[in-house]
Amino acid sequence: MRIAIAGDHNGFRLKGRLVARLAAAGHTVADLGSHTPDEVDYPELCVRVCARVTGGTADRGIVLGGSGLGETIACNKLPGIRAGLCPDLWFTRISRGNNDSNVLVLPAKVLEAEEAEQIVETWLTTPFKGGVHQRRMDQIAALEQQG
Repeated sequence: MRIAIAGDHNGFRLKGRLVARLAAAGHTVADLGSHTPDEVDYPELCVRVCARVTGGTADRGIVLGGSGLGETIACNKLPGIRAGLCPDLWFTRISRGNNDSNVLVLPAKVLEAEEAEQIVETWLTTPFKGGVHQRRMDQIAALEQQG
């Protein structure tokens, strides 16, 4: 899978660990920053990841922030993005299975590295259920057309 990933100063260290883990698992990973722990503004990082997802050069995106709340808001402002903030496995399964999220947002300040790795693996392997959930995703896509 082709994965675009970025993290601000709060997610910088965890992002590095996830990049190595994803690459070792055979994924093609585009590390879009930050590349120093001093890069603190996450909106541009979100744009970089989401542009790869909507542009078709990444199958999925991952963004890391402190709480992940700002990153989730920023990502979901972009057409075609369904970003899910996943602080645990329950949210992760819903994010993919019910909401077909294409961007995973991780709250780096509250996750241990092992938890984050498990969330990423679950998110990458959980299929979208379709059915009634597809109807809802279509309704959400229609909301984008109104804006």
